[in-house]
Parts: sequence; C-alpha cells; structure tokens
Amino acid sequence: MCRNIRPLHNFEPPATGDEVTAAALQYVRKVSGTTKPSRANQEAFDRAVAEIAHITQHLLEDLVTTAPPKDREVEAEKARARAALRYAR
Repeated sequence: MCRNIRPLHNFEPPATGDEVTAAALQYVRKVSGTTKPSRANQEAFDRAVAEIAHITQHLLEDLVTTAPPKDREVEAEKARARAALRYAR
C-alpha cells in the first residue's frame, strides 16, 4: 500500500471529504506514475480522482464493524512512536 494513503475507516470523528479526496489523489498519482499530469491528461486525472473519492466515500459509509472507533490522536501518537523507532537507528 502507498505510504501516504492512511486508513480512513472506523475513526471518530469520521473521515472528512478532504481526507477522502486526498487519499484518492494519492492513489491516482501512484497508479498513473505522475504527480502532475500533462494538460492532455489533466481532465482524465481529475475525473479519476473525483470518481475514486466518490466511491471511497460510499465504501466508508457502507462498512460495518463491531470494534470501537479509533481515536485520531492516539493513532497519530502510535505512528510517531513507530517512526521514532524506525528512524532512530
């Protein structure tokens, strides 16, 4: 999985539209192999981002879980601790 795409499911508060769009943008960049498409491909690139964001939002709305929602701050702290261990070497 792309390192820049973060899990968005089962958080309190739920993922925002901006977070979903950012994940879709990272996905399209990874798949297309470019961060900035040419003018000839800009429309297709933007359409792909919008469609993937749309379907991702539907996916997040339809997923069910019995696990309690995760806290964003706690998860961010865990990620910082993992990074500190990884980069301390």
